[in-house]
Parts: sequence; structure tokens; C-alpha cells
Amino acid sequence: MTFPALPPREGERPRTGPEVPHLQLSQTSPAEVRQDLLRWMDAALPGTAWGRSKVSAPSSRALFLDGAPPAPGAVLMPPNADEEFTHVHADGSLHLALDPADHAAFLASGWGEKHPLYDLGINVVMLYAPRDRTELEVAKQVITASYAYATGRAPMSDAAAA
Repeated sequence: MTFPALPPREGERPRTGPEVPHLQLSQTSPAEVRQDLLRWMDAALPGTAWGRSKVSAPSSRALFLDGAPPAPGAVLMPPNADEEFTHVHADGSLHLALDPADHAAFLASGWGEKHPLYDLGINVVMLYAPRDRTELEVAKQVITASYAYATGRAPMSDAAAA
């Protein structure tokens, strides 16, 4: 998959914690934007199931592949690297697995950063919390790329546009 061209993110990067758990400390999502994000993910990403993250804070909600193996070559989140591909923190930020070929484009976009364990070989990046509905549309593009990497297929087109 070719990583989508993202518009510039307005303003300064948010403050984030330097260690695990890696959380966003400023510029968090309003509750209604976070709820819209969760509803979209539920509708647009078939073959997934919500659950408690195996690696994040207890307040995070994770999406797992629902019984299907990941796409060939996909390396998802620890500990198994084969089922949890993203989780949403209470602050609205996300950690997700992306195709390693997309990391440079994502990181250069200004929409996120490396996980503190990234340089140790963990395929996890942070997507900053969407602050409004315009940024929510950008977040959907990045989540779509993560889903396509994890599953080998595109999300549901009608829900992807919603």
C-alpha cells in the first residue's frame, strides 16, 4: 500500500511521555471526537474485535484481528505480533502498526512519532489525537493504512468515507 499524502498538521507537536506507557500529555481529543473515532473504527474495519490492549494502559481500547491471521509479512503489536494492530488511548491518541515502508512518510508528516521502544525493533508508532473533525479525517487515513497492512485488505468503503 502506498501511504496517503497527509496535509500538514497545524500547530506544535503535542507533549508526550518519554517512556512506557507512552501517552499524549497535551492537545488531546475532545470526548465527542474520540467517540466519533471509535464509532467509525467499529463500522469501517470488518474482521476485527474490540478488547483490552495487551500492551497499553487499562483505559485503552484495542482492535484485534478477529480470528484471522495477519496479512503475510505483517508484524503487529507485541506480545504476539499477530493480533492487536491498534489501540486508542483515553486521550484520543493511538498506537498502531504500519508497514515499515510507510514509517518515514508517516513520521515526516508531523502527525505522529516513534514509540519509545521503536528503535528496539517494535513496529509501533503513535498517531496524535485528533483535535477536531478535520483532524479526525486525517486519523482515519492513517488507521486505514494500518488496517490494510494488518489484514491485506481495504476497510469498508462506505464507512471509510463516513
